[in-house]
Amino acid sequence: MRTDTNNEQIAFQLILHSGNAKSLLMEAMYRAREGKFEEAREKVKEANEELRHAHHSQTSLIQSEASGQQYKINILLVHAQDHLMNTLTTRDLVEEIIYLHEKTSLNK
Repeated sequence: MRTDTNNEQIAFQLILHSGNAKSLLMEAMYRAREGKFEEAREKVKEANEELRHAHHSQTSLIQSEASGQQYKINILLVHAQDHLMNTLTTRDLVEEIIYLHEKTSLNK
């Protein structure tokens, strides 16, 4: 059985990287609003790198469970997963917002 401490460490990694990614995505959206599309895309790229780290943490949990290890699910882990899923949704919306800002600026 995985220890609670190990689960907490993984949960905090998920929260850390998801939070970093969400902040970068919000910066990307603000850059797009200002017409700075290259900077916006760079922020999205940085956010995707943070999300890659978050997915790595998530995958370690999934692999351990698939290999038969059991662990207790606690509210911190649920909260961490919620952070990750919300950030993934935010990324999809921000990418669309950047596209719309860029398209609108070309039509002026």
